[in-house]
Amino acid sequence: MDLTKSSVAGLLATFMAASAFAQSASNESSLLVAAREEQAAVIASLEKMVLIESGSNDIEGLEEMARYSQDRLQALGAATERVPATNGQAPGLVKGVFKGNGKLRVMLIAHMDTVYRQGILDVEPYRREGNKLFGPGIADDKGGIAVVLHSLAILQKSGWNDYETLTVLFDPDEEIGSPGSGAIIAQLGSENDVVLSYEPSPAKSIAQDEGVLLSAAGTAQIKLVVTGRAAHAGAAHAEGRNALIELAHQLVQTRDLAETIPGAQLNWTTANGGTARNQIPGRAEAGSDVRFTRQGAAEELLAAIRSKVNENPLIPDTQSEVSMEIMRPMFVAGEKGLKLAQLAKSIYAELDSGTLEEETTREMPGPNAPGRNLLLIPETTGGTDAGFAASSGKPAVLESMGLAGWGYHAKNEFIEIDSIVPRLYLTSRMLVELGKRASAGDPL
Repeated sequence: MDLTKSSVAGLLATFMAASAFAQSASNESSLLVAAREEQAAVIASLEKMVLIESGSNDIEGLEEMARYSQDRLQALGAATERVPATNGQAPGLVKGVFKGNGKLRVMLIAHMDTVYRQGILDVEPYRREGNKLFGPGIADDKGGIAVVLHSLAILQKSGWNDYETLTVLFDPDEEIGSPGSGAIIAQLGSENDVVLSYEPSPAKSIAQDEGVLLSAAGTAQIKLVVTGRAAHAGAAHAEGRNALIELAHQLVQTRDLAETIPGAQLNWTTANGGTARNQIPGRAEAGSDVRFTRQGAAEELLAAIRSKVNENPLIPDTQSEVSMEIMRPMFVAGEKGLKLAQLAKSIYAELDSGTLEEETTREMPGPNAPGRNLLLIPETTGGTDAGFAASSGKPAVLESMGLAGWGYHAKNEFIEIDSIVPRLYLTSRMLVELGKRASAGDPL
């Protein structure tokens, strides 16, 4: 066969591309095999963690969860420490740092606390039913911790070290707004190129496909305090000014104000007033859960509530004071986070596409090769530590890298077992790719 120089060059280029593809595909295939082999260990870890009750105010349970997490990170080779929470809350944050030979600076975050009270396992035990594992906190966020630990185990076994620093941070107070962790997460986030956050993905039984999150609400608390006048409820009730009645009036007339403010959500969630059955209460107060998905929306809501309570009191001679505390900033993935999301989507498309079959049967896929879909979820009114991680504007941040599940903060919380392998593959494959890109000059 007569080959010209140009045709030889073309064949050589084709061969080199095919070889590069084969090597890349081989690496990807080995990660998928490793993820499948790791599934049983993930399930075992989930059971151990769920059986540790670790509500946000359960110091003993949180300490046990922190010891467990720290021991696991040490076993993987991390240099670990307990970082004191800024509010002094025990047990502090668990931090693990790995040193590699590359250029990528990446942080993986998840939280150890749950919303459940002590003794919850007595009425909601860990159990398996078909494709679901049930247990308090199993999705939010012990599933996230499991994905982090076992993805790192996969990469450790593969010998991967293409990063400068890989930091793991588990905090103990996410469910109550991260009051002692937020500033630490923000600072460490600013020191990294990429932050991956491991809140759960919605279950496929709810959303059809697993996903990642591009935006989450900021959170705040608005407090309403009513001061009236105490008096004997029997002999001199007319001399009193009932703060409890005034509070009820104000709650009713402000409950729908957020509907007039784009990007704001308000729910009055706590209230108390009075200390004795036979006394007109002279003080009453209420607290609320506020979510905002637009900058400035919370402040507009505060102003609207103040205006309403001042213009239309029910009980004369009472005073109503309204205050607000911003608890968690909004998370917006932005341009850099969207690039991370697109990378995650392309990695998910490798699954179920035929590109990860045995080397002897693999062919280079075409541009429209089918694969598993990954949802890019636009937003949620839930709050997340990703807001703190992204607050400096420096790192690329992506949320909801944890297991697919549902029932968070409710009865019968669960994860879907068939999400374990894809989520392990997503993290391990993404870290490998980000390491390559960082070594080439830009992780994105």
